[in-house]
Amino acid sequence: MTAATAQWLTRSFPASGGPLSAALCEIQARQAAAVAARLRYPTAMDAELVGLAGPGGAARLDGITGTEGLGAEPWRTWVDEVVASWAACLLSDTDLAARAVAALGPGHGEYRRLVSPDPTDTRAAALLRHPDLLTPVAALHRESLLARLEEGPALAA
Repeated sequence: MTAATAQWLTRSFPASGGPLSAALCEIQARQAAAVAARLRYPTAMDAELVGLAGPGGAARLDGITGTEGLGAEPWRTWVDEVVASWAACLLSDTDLAARAVAALGPGHGEYRRLVSPDPTDTRAAALLRHPDLLTPVAALHRESLLARLEEGPALAA
């Protein structure tokens, strides 16, 4: 689900530049989707349940971004709308991304490219990090992300 959501993000908001830019853009999308997924599904049971039920797919997101018709690849059914929305929030606001990573608690990996992108990262993911372009997706579930972050330290348990 995380990989499918990251792939949706990079196809909807592609990298500008060559292969290095594409790789840097993908890393940032994967980091954002991973943090969002860990926040959305904080327990192993939550993750198992979404694995059984399926996350819902990309159809609504495609309609919002105008990217419908990109194809019917099977991975698209594994895109999680809430995770994509939360990832969009994190990609467009590094302060919010830092709060989200901190909410995960210690031992949850390195997310430097998400939290403090350098100029090369920013150029590579210019569309992926553009607040105006991400607003329609981010606005879908921003309030639930903020509510989850308000839960504070209990989230990391």
